[in-house]
Amino acid sequence: MPATINKADQAYDKLERMITFQELAPGSMVSEGTLMELTGLGRSPVRDALQRLAWERMVEIHPRRGVIVPPISVEVQLKLLELRRSVEELAVRMASHRATPAQREAMLQLADELEGVGDTDDLRAYGQLLKRIHQLIVSAAQNEYLQLAMAPLQGLSRRFWFANLKDRAAELRAASRLHAATLRAIGGGDEQAAAAASLALNDYLSEFAYRTLRRVDEHMPKRTTAKEAKKARGRAGSRGLPAEV
Repeated sequence: MPATINKADQAYDKLERMITFQELAPGSMVSEGTLMELTGLGRSPVRDALQRLAWERMVEIHPRRGVIVPPISVEVQLKLLELRRSVEELAVRMASHRATPAQREAMLQLADELEGVGDTDDLRAYGQLLKRIHQLIVSAAQNEYLQLAMAPLQGLSRRFWFANLKDRAAELRAASRLHAATLRAIGGGDEQAAAAASLALNDYLSEFAYRTLRRVDEHMPKRTTAKEAKKARGRAGSRGLPAEV
């Protein structure tokens, strides 16, 4: 039984990374067999991973047809952030009060780890670091139902951010500074500072989404209908225009 669980976790980690970094293209349909080949794992762990990813809205499962990777769009990102802002603020407030000494120490260590990442070339490692941060905060909040709300909001918004990075070093520094401030506030048990840092992070993510939208609009022909503009924004998000990642 432990081996099966471990393989399912391996399948999830591999597929989640492929989706986040667009190795599985947004809007594409892939077969279960293809995913087995890509992960090097069997049918059962891949199916378990897909169920988890579907719950997190990272894939859509269509029986007898395949698995669809949802497209990326600015409109969807803004809707996600609208909800993430409030849920994440609640999470950090709870974590400020409920985190164990070991969790507080881990947060301070992660905050230190975030320093100097602006020059990193390993975006996948940075993505794993962000996941560790999100998982630690949710765990420290000590409410199992919070995970149900947070996982889709963080996973999908993280994918959008990586897909649309332009000035990589500047964005990594900004995100790292904001995440570190949140971690240090929770680690110090300062609820108000943690909430303020969380809101500042979500303000940054919203501003990033609007900057992406403006870049998309700048790349569209002047004579463009509203319907064509909406489609273009969806396509741009799916290919990360004009990301230089």
